Amino acid sequence: MRGGSIAVVGGSIAGCAAALAVSRGGAGEVTVFERADAELRDRGVGIALQSDRYDELRDAGYVAPEMPWAPLTTRVWSVREGEAEHGRAVGEQPFPFRAYNWGSLWGELRRRVPDGVTYRSGATVTSVEPDPEGVTLRLADGHEQHFDLVIGADGYRSVVREAMFPGTEATYAGYVGWRGTSSDVDGLPLEGRSAHNIVFPGGHCMIYRIPDGSGGHRLNWVLYTAPPQTDALQPDLRTPTSLPPGRLNAGLTARLRSLVSDNFPPYWAARVLCTPAEDTFIQPIYDLEVPRYTWGRMVLVGDAASVARPHIGGGSVKALQDATALEAAWVAGDTWKEVLERYDTGRGPVGAAMVALARRMGSAQVENTPDWSAMEQAEFDVWWQDQNSGSDRRSGFGGHSLKAGPPGVRRAT
Repeated sequence: MRGGSIAVVGGSIAGCAAALAVSRGGAGEVTVFERADAELRDRGVGIALQSDRYDELRDAGYVAPEMPWAPLTTRVWSVREGEAEHGRAVGEQPFPFRAYNWGSLWGELRRRVPDGVTYRSGATVTSVEPDPEGVTLRLADGHEQHFDLVIGADGYRSVVREAMFPGTEATYAGYVGWRGTSSDVDGLPLEGRSAHNIVFPGGHCMIYRIPDGSGGHRLNWVLYTAPPQTDALQPDLRTPTSLPPGRLNAGLTARLRSLVSDNFPPYWAARVLCTPAEDTFIQPIYDLEVPRYTWGRMVLVGDAASVARPHIGGGSVKALQDATALEAAWVAGDTWKEVLERYDTGRGPVGAAMVALARRMGSAQVENTPDWSAMEQAEFDVWWQDQNSGSDRRSGFGGHSLKAGPPGVRRAT
């Protein structure tokens, strides 16, 4: 396939990767529509790429060694035990990951998007209308434009997905992730090369070091648990509201401090509680599957296509892999139909497998937590393996291997 006018709705990591993919595949004209009216660098939270998945994405040209990262080698799961400063480790496991700052990774991907791509900030797409020859986008400013193909990279509330499969929405998992970053990184155990999971009844908190985008590091943490029943967070129990940095009120801040003080070992409680309120926020956790990744002249990538709970450690990997698969399909296909069928066949089963595994992990790690205080390494190993039972070995924790074919998982209907 050569030529054609392509719109990418969404300009974050998935959108930049998709724009890079179709440009390298031979698209004629590419326009990215990003609703934010400023650069996205201030989203300084942590993400991690499993080392083998990083190698595959590096070879495909989507990540590079010069992107700032922090090495992770081990993950330690610890429970509060008396006044022990660091608590007691209930389990340790190898954790070959590379930790990134979301904003820095986005910036590096943004720089890789070819100059010929038009990147429009502050451009909100309000509706998507397909026809036999392409798709028309309508923007909030009243502008309309027709394209041969539209790629939805606009997250779990995708307007493109709504046009493809009306009423298909992400489902709230019943709990949230409290997130924060701080500059308190001195003296971390194991020289900062380990991720630490602090466990408690009804949830856990993962803590690790990430680059700060300026040559240093920050401490990144995310705490998963059921939310407090408050109108500030849950005006509708079916669709809880995200609260960005700086939006937590006094009641929510007090709830977080109480949860951490009551359940964390002293060392880790102090680390989390020193996070400034303006650097703390809340994200509801969702699941999402779609019947197909393509429909007509529309394509989905990243969270617009499927949302797996973060416990799997593969969300960013999947978004970047979606782009690599789209590029490969573009190069191999001779018609729009061939390109889209190749892409859907390759990525749909992967997304379904990741969502299923992440649900099992969410159940074990948040919704139905074990008696952590009674757990030792042997019990931990059994508990961990139980979460992975039934998952395809090629699409387990850390994401699907590009070197393997799609997993043999029944597609969503």
